[in-house]
Amino acid sequence: MATAAAQRTARPQADGAAAREPADYQRVFDAAVAADERIEPRDWMPDAYRATLVRQIAQHAHSEIIGMQPEANWITRAPSLRRKAILMAKVQDEAGHGLYLYSAAETLGTGRDELLDKLHSGRQKYSSIFNYPTLTWADVGAIGWLVDGAAITNQVPLCRCSYGPYARAMVRICKEESFHQRQGYELLLALSKGTPEQHAMAQDAVDRWWWPSLMMFGPPDDESQHSAQSMAWKIKRHSNDELRQRFVDICVPQAESLGLTLPDPDLTWNEERGHYDFGPIDWSEFWDVLKGNGPCNEQRLTQRKRAHDEGAWVREAAAAYAAKHTGGAEAAAHETTGAERA
Repeated sequence: MATAAAQRTARPQADGAAAREPADYQRVFDAAVAADERIEPRDWMPDAYRATLVRQIAQHAHSEIIGMQPEANWITRAPSLRRKAILMAKVQDEAGHGLYLYSAAETLGTGRDELLDKLHSGRQKYSSIFNYPTLTWADVGAIGWLVDGAAITNQVPLCRCSYGPYARAMVRICKEESFHQRQGYELLLALSKGTPEQHAMAQDAVDRWWWPSLMMFGPPDDESQHSAQSMAWKIKRHSNDELRQRFVDICVPQAESLGLTLPDPDLTWNEERGHYDFGPIDWSEFWDVLKGNGPCNEQRLTQRKRAHDEGAWVREAAAAYAAKHTGGAEAAAHETTGAERA
């Protein structure tokens, strides 16, 4: 009997009688997802499944490379060599995450150039959180603790995503994001335990980044266009609201340990639910930022396009180098084959 993997990669035969019907492919795909098996690039998959993956992975990849900007702004102004080295390593990690994710999208038949063109033209989005400014050094800590903490909460379940290349990329990404979250927590702790001015700076950063961090999980479940289908396909494992609640439950005791206050007067423990209740989110702000009207939308995209244009010569040089050495290798192989024949 053919294995499940073999069944999923099988293609219709030239002989119409032996060809598998489209419904057969769908049944095999559905069975693989239901059995928690991984869908791989060569497997048959529904067009809508492929399109959903491309959309989600692209948005994730765009967020990683746009997300380099708010913190890279502070590399030259870091207060110590140690802090500078940590921040440089983090920004470098974010670039790597973008590359992993663009590579995962390429396994779905969508080229990196196409995805970047859609980002630069505004046809694809990135996380709204990166359209907020980093006003003080404490913002670097708040981004690490809150933004990367929210990212980990959202991304760890993606390590069990039904699409293999995405799930495998997330394993390393989540390990590195965990480092980023601890770095941010440690930075805020140092400020919170420092001078009154440093404590106030840390509290101000948390006040500004808390609500945008809650918005990172996306709109409420009843307003989320893609969440239910993504969960049915096991691309996602939890709904937006479930992940948001998990994040709040994690952050409250951490804030207490930091000696900082989360800016929500409605934040209280609900014994009956076993979770923290929290106040209403201003979703009008979320949608406004998503539409391009955030504090830094134009700045972020302008910088991204400028960096892409200024890096054109590097891409051209790399392509020329690869072509030169590939051509040399082919010529050498041809000479070797000719000598053997002689």
